[in-house]
Amino acid sequence: MTAVIGMVAFILVMIGISTSAILSGVLYVNLGAQVDEAAASIQPRAAFQSSAEEVLASGFFDPGTLLVMNSRGTGITGAVVGDEGARALSTDDLSRIADSLQAAADSNAQTVELPNLGEYLVRTFQSPGSDSLFLVGLPLSSVTSTIGAILTTVALVTTGGLLLLGAIIAIVIRLGLRPLRSVAETATRVASLRMDQGDVSITERVPADQVDDHTEIGQVGLALNTLLDRVDASLSARQRNEELMRRFVADASHELRTPLASIRGFSELSLRAMRQAQDDESRQRTALAVETTEQSLERIQAQSLRMTTLVEDLLLLARLDEGQELVYGSVDLTQLAVEAVGDARPAGPDHSWSIEVPDEPVELAGDASRLHQVIANLLANARTHTPAGSTVTVSVAHEGTEAVLRVHDDGPGIDPSVASQLFERFARADRSRDRKTGGTGLGLSIARAIVDAHNGTITVRSAPGDTTFEVRLPAKPTDPA
Repeated sequence: MTAVIGMVAFILVMIGISTSAILSGVLYVNLGAQVDEAAASIQPRAAFQSSAEEVLASGFFDPGTLLVMNSRGTGITGAVVGDEGARALSTDDLSRIADSLQAAADSNAQTVELPNLGEYLVRTFQSPGSDSLFLVGLPLSSVTSTIGAILTTVALVTTGGLLLLGAIIAIVIRLGLRPLRSVAETATRVASLRMDQGDVSITERVPADQVDDHTEIGQVGLALNTLLDRVDASLSARQRNEELMRRFVADASHELRTPLASIRGFSELSLRAMRQAQDDESRQRTALAVETTEQSLERIQAQSLRMTTLVEDLLLLARLDEGQELVYGSVDLTQLAVEAVGDARPAGPDHSWSIEVPDEPVELAGDASRLHQVIANLLANARTHTPAGSTVTVSVAHEGTEAVLRVHDDGPGIDPSVASQLFERFARADRSRDRKTGGTGLGLSIARAIVDAHNGTITVRSAPGDTTFEVRLPAKPTDPA
């Protein structure tokens, strides 16, 4: 603001100086014209008057008019018009005027400082009908006073204008920065929030009346609100992920604790049977110990496989997150669907299985084994969560630039409260189903991770009697050209 006022002040001062210089030149020209006019009035009178005082007294001349003339009868005389009329100049005054004129460079138009009279603009003229000269001059006081008044006016106007400009700029800046102050206050309040733990929600926003995308400062407020919205969404997602992680850790601990407890129990039972057989050497006791140990080892093996499956699923998710575990090649999605349905029929003999595929193969670039795992997981999910007698239909189609796989069932559908969390790897809507089926609860999470790694999408639409999982993947063009 100070720089702006200083620049404006400099411009106004330069304008004042330029204006004064121009007006000064104009005033000097006008004064010179007045001198010429006075000389024209003096010339006819000088032929009939013997002294300068008589010439000035014989007509009307402006106050301050100076006349010095050389007449044959009286010699050099001089007079000046005062408030009370023309008065003669003394010999001393004439001598000083002569000295001043001799010191001046231009004998035609001179600005000289005359003793006892001040600064004058004088010019020399020739008397009509003779070789004698006379000098006429007018005081420069009118010019200097006018220029002084102009400079004073410019200074006062400049000062007043600068003060008014400073007040206006201060008001405008204050009004203009009001949204910025609101942004700063909002940012300060947000900075004071604790965001390192717990459920954090940022409700602070720049007021709507301070947000305007047509101004730069308003855009700052809009950008801050957008940033706060995204930070708030990120914090909510972080909190949700933390809750899902805690739930997953609890679930995983439960899943691992059960087989570990079984392994521990059966191993203790085996050891106890072996010790008893060592203490009692009867064949019956030995046979019972061998049978007990064999059953325990079978249960230990089953529980170990269960833990291995869970660990392998978690490891697969981690590798997919890192962009690993996929081996790309040419894949016929139609063939994968047929093979997956063929594998599902023996596992679900109480369900009705059907497949709808086009005549031409639907090809894409991907990992065949992983895509087969996706279809198998979707079919296993349909088999597990639909009652006996339900129909599961698998369809494959080529739609535009995408290969589409759909798995439809006419079961009871999905609870709307858990539909949005089906593909969350740490969310498990139905805790009891894993104990019933022996699964890890990560099948749909793995399916989504594999589809995402293939740059595809997986979605679900569900209503009672109509549930469809849809997988869309980039397909190879039907026409290579």
